Amino acid sequence: MSDGWRRALVQRRNRLLADPRFQRFAARFAPTRPVARSEARALFDLVAGFTYSQTLAAFVESGMLAALEPGAMDASVLAEATQLPVEASERLARAAAALRLAERVGTHWMLGSAGAALLGNRGILEMIAHHRLLYADLADPLAALRSRGGGALARYWHYAQDSGQGSADEVAGYSALMAASQPLVADQVIDAYRFGAHRRVLDIGGGEGAFVERLQERHPAIRATVFDLPEVAERARARFAAKGLGGLDAVGGDFLAGELPREQECVTLVRILHDHDADPAARLLRNIRAALRPGGQLVIAEPMAGTPGAVASGDAYFGWYLWAMGSGRPRSPREIGTMLADAGFARSRLLRTQLPITARVVVATA
Repeated sequence: MSDGWRRALVQRRNRLLADPRFQRFAARFAPTRPVARSEARALFDLVAGFTYSQTLAAFVESGMLAALEPGAMDASVLAEATQLPVEASERLARAAAALRLAERVGTHWMLGSAGAALLGNRGILEMIAHHRLLYADLADPLAALRSRGGGALARYWHYAQDSGQGSADEVAGYSALMAASQPLVADQVIDAYRFGAHRRVLDIGGGEGAFVERLQERHPAIRATVFDLPEVAERARARFAAKGLGGLDAVGGDFLAGELPREQECVTLVRILHDHDADPAARLLRNIRAALRPGGQLVIAEPMAGTPGAVASGDAYFGWYLWAMGSGRPRSPREIGTMLADAGFARSRLLRTQLPITARVVVATA
């Protein structure tokens, strides 16, 4: 179908859906009623989404999640645990229950299914706390669009944008966040790709080494090196030494401006490429191509645009996040494949992951 026909069909559809008479008809007519109700719920969720996010933030920051972890709790004890008035605590608990974070059982409150799932994922909890910066930037979304990277989130990340010129506290905060959220993707990446075929792996932008640590747990024979900013690499080496992790090392440098260690057989980019705009991302891929031996493999793992069943997580979440951060954007596997070809890679392919909303994997051969 030509673009002209598609535009005409979309315009006709839009006129129909915007017609109040059609909306009333669809809500009354039995065959279309379920679709109309579903679309109405989806539209309401778009309108109310910020309050849902704030319910989640309040549920975690008030301590209600932690208070309900041991089991059932009555309203007065829950209010005391959260240091909220009873009525306010009850209002939060009811809102949390509507989102399956909490659940009323008789006269007591307990964790809901979503709340219980949160307990097993420290990375999600770290991101919920971190999102306070993003929400502050998006309080005026048009202002954020007019001033890319001019808010709280960009200030948090500025040390990475300025080649590591941040304070020790900034480096520590960034590194801790990355380490906590790394388990969200590490096992998916390791499950998707046959790392056992390699003896050595170079992890670009690997922070304190959470990914390579998990990689060595799963493949003890692998020797892995983290390449990151000097301040971060120093923290990684200290972490490896403190935990007695032989076979893991860290090297400091600038992976955009400096030369990477040569003759690599496998390089990993875990949640790194989408942090960079087109020119630096292309430069990074060319640097990696030059560092790989012939036939060497590059493994790219990150959330990607256009993910089936999770399209909104790409451009509607990471698109905003990276804009507020001041650098990068989510890309589709096809876009990444084009960039890899332009950088001189012979071929690339998309691998299957268990939770593509969290990470998809593209592998390229030098």
